[in-house]
Amino acid sequence: MSPDLLVQLCGLHSFGFAVFHLAFWKLFDWKLPDWSRDPQRASLATRAITQILNLRLIYVFLGIGVLCFAFTRELHETLLGRAVLVFMSLFWVGRTIEQFVFLRINRPLVHALTALFVLGAVLFAAPLFV
Repeated sequence: MSPDLLVQLCGLHSFGFAVFHLAFWKLFDWKLPDWSRDPQRASLATRAITQILNLRLIYVFLGIGVLCFAFTRELHETLLGRAVLVFMSLFWVGRTIEQFVFLRINRPLVHALTALFVLGAVLFAAPLFV
């Protein structure tokens, strides 16, 4: 498989996670008015920080996806591009580890997500070795 195709697959992976994170408001019923009336929910600061972090992740995933298509060759041929690939591969390695530390749920969806995190680590590392 060519390095260009691998980098573009990285872009698709990133776009997929951006779309997934955009769905979080619906998936997790993130509605501030509902939270503010429910004392069993997390604090206002925790809710706000969670949503802000999710928005920043969407931004990063979209940005990386764009870079993978706009600068395909540069990502696997230049030192800076290779550093970005290493950074993203380590991002997904870390996310995989955090999955086992913080989300100890034995459900097929959680296992599928873990597999997608591992896939991200492998995809972003692969162009470095081709």
